[in-house]
Amino acid sequence: MEKVIIFADKRENSSQVVRHLKELAEVKEKKLELADYILSDRVAVERKTIRDFLQSIIDQRLFKQADSLVSAYERPVLILEGNPELLFLERNMHSNTIRGVFSSLALDYSLPTLWTQNSKETALQIYWLAKREQIENKREIQIRAKQKTLTESGLQEYIVAGLPSVSNVLSQRLLKKFKTVRKIFTAKPEKLMKVDGVGRKKAERIWEILNKRYED
Repeated sequence: MEKVIIFADKRENSSQVVRHLKELAEVKEKKLELADYILSDRVAVERKTIRDFLQSIIDQRLFKQADSLVSAYERPVLILEGNPELLFLERNMHSNTIRGVFSSLALDYSLPTLWTQNSKETALQIYWLAKREQIENKREIQIRAKQKTLTESGLQEYIVAGLPSVSNVLSQRLLKKFKTVRKIFTAKPEKLMKVDGVGRKKAERIWEILNKRYED
């Protein structure tokens, strides 16, 4: 049976969520720049308790975090843990303000919000998201960083790692072989397949996405 792997930020180490996750999957603690949990090359999870969520609205961190997440990951997810009724009681914040925040997260950032009652439910939700990505969708797990912190070589790796099923390690192999991002993007499948870790199916998918006409 294939094992699910989850990257957890070291700051989450003391949380009950990590303890529950370790009963379900292999948890690797990392110093994550973005998100609390990384589940694949495209899915990252930010977990907030109700109190954390409200405080992040007050100190204006929430939308900065949302912007960073959607810039780095294709399918980021926000998990809110706790009783939803506390949203309107905890900080005495006007209900219209909170509804406006959720509207902005959904419409401006396309950031889905999932609700859980407690840490055990949060762990189960994270596990099932990771299982679907890694086992069913065959997605590799990888950490993506904020672009502004990257060196030029790091930015090249970041760009190449955005290709279908290309991990950080594979992006480095491709760059070592082709030397430039442009040569990778113009290489035909047969050339891409000369790199260890690139089979015909993956090479053809990369070629297809690089040459497909954009449709708005």
